[in-house]
Amino acid sequence: MWDAVEGLVRWLDQENALPPEQMRLLRILKLSEEAGEVAQAVIGAIGQNPRKGRSHTWDDVQSELCDVIVTAMVALRTLTPDARRVFEGHVERVVGRAGAS
Repeated sequence: MWDAVEGLVRWLDQENALPPEQMRLLRILKLSEEAGEVAQAVIGAIGQNPRKGRSHTWDDVQSELCDVIVTAMVALRTLTPDARRVFEGHVERVVGRAGAS
């Protein structure tokens, strides 16, 4: 999976014309956009917007959640070339705190 993320980062870097600091910030801010799409899909899946009705499915919610995860992985990799180690270490700490190991 991290090889795929590495490929995405390379592709995004090639397509980018912004200064590195601005690029990093925008990749992090992209998470907010993707999280908003999750919220929109949930609202659509339960039909909470009377004007739109049931505009999404729970499969759409799953897809949007995957987009959030990929976007976060790309943002993390943009911040550090050691993203895999950083992420795995963080997950280990979270699991340890939860007693779920």
